[in-house]
This record gives sequence, C-alpha cells and structure tokens, in this order.
Amino acid sequence: MPESLLAVDSLGVAYGDVRAVWEVSFRVAPGEIVVLIGPNGAGKTTIMRALAGLERPAAGSVWYESRPIHDVSAATPAHALAAHGIVLVHEGRHLFRNMTVLENLDLGAFTPRARPERDRTRRHVFDLFPRLAERQHQRVATMSGGEQQMVALGRAMMGLPRLLMLDEPSLGLAPLLVRDIFQAIRTLNQEGTTILLVEQNARRALALADRAYVIEQGRVAGSGTGEALLHDAHVQRAYLGGG
Repeated sequence: MPESLLAVDSLGVAYGDVRAVWEVSFRVAPGEIVVLIGPNGAGKTTIMRALAGLERPAAGSVWYESRPIHDVSAATPAHALAAHGIVLVHEGRHLFRNMTVLENLDLGAFTPRARPERDRTRRHVFDLFPRLAERQHQRVATMSGGEQQMVALGRAMMGLPRLLMLDEPSLGLAPLLVRDIFQAIRTLNQEGTTILLVEQNARRALALADRAYVIEQGRVAGSGTGEALLHDAHVQRAYLGGG
C-alpha cells in the first residue's frame, strides 16, 4: 500500500469515564476513498470528531502526512487542521441557516491557503452543483435537505481539502439526491481529493470505496476492499440485508 496520508494507531476516545472508541487503527492512502461502516452508536462519529481535532484521544496517536497531529498529550485544534487540508462535513451539516448559500460557501475559504483561491473554488462548486449557482442568494433555511447537503459539501470544497471527511452525507435524503451526493463524492475523489467516509448506506458506500473498515462497539471488527466486504457474509447479514 502507498505511504499513508492519514495513519490512525490504537486510537481510544472517552467521554469522561465512558470509553467510546477502543484501540482503533487504520490507514488512508493519498487518493483513496476509505469508508467506515457499522451500526449506530459504534463510535464512527466519535472517530471522525477526534480526527478533526474536536475530541482529544484517550489513547493512541494520529499521524497526517507523516507528522503527529493527535495523541494523549496534545491534539491539534480543528482550525489548524483545516489550514493543513483536513476538513470535516459533520452529520447534520451544521450550516449557518439564516445566511445565504454564497455566505456559507465563502466562510469555508477562511484559511490563508484557501482565501486567495476563493473565486476559482466557488466557480468549481457551482460547476459541480449548478443548483447552488441558481440559488446562491437564497437563505439556507429555506432549502431542502438535499440542497443543504450540497451547500455543506460546497463549503468544505472551499477549504481546498486534501483529506475530506464526510459523516453520514446521505442521511435523510431522497434516493435521487443520494445518487447525486455519491456522484459528487466520486467526482471530488477523481479530481484528487482523498475521502474518509462514514455512511449508513453501506451498499452504496462499499461500492464506492477502495477500502473499508467495519466498526463495532468502538473497535475495528473487519476490513478489506470495498468489493470484498460487499461479498463478506457477516457484512451482508448485518448491513446489506443479506441472508
């Protein structure tokens, strides 16, 4: 496997005395789509929050571009990670609902690296999501869930991510919009963005993934290529509706 862009080693995360993640290790190579699947409450969102600098590890370490960014003694803050190209799209989107599409997008280009490219990147967002170009002056609160997810992805793109982390991007969306969001993820990856994806729609996610990890009860319960896990008996029974 190529040298890792992201290396997670024996990561543990706790909320007070309650351990949510136990000794999770995985790798993300440059240019890959890596997927984390598992049941609700398995710790997937906690892992993403720890990687983004929003939770401090209780154990283990995280390396990005061969440099340590998190361990039990220190965690790089989220704004500093964004400046280095690690961008998280939260579950639930976390948009500024009373601001316009354009205002939300431009806030994504807050880092010194992204700010000079803001106009060019915005044009790229509008090429990928023409609906946002049409509605750029509309308040986000008046938009559908699928349109808001496009805004969330677009705002992340404005930060020029090297590693784009997506937490449940298809949650609550109609099937046609799910298709559009997954196509956008594929396009961003083909353009060179490395993707780490948490997704309940396991079948679609595994079909998209280069590699995937199964997270159960805060631990890695299995791993393999997306194709291999699509045909894994346990994954089929637990997550794909197989017999």
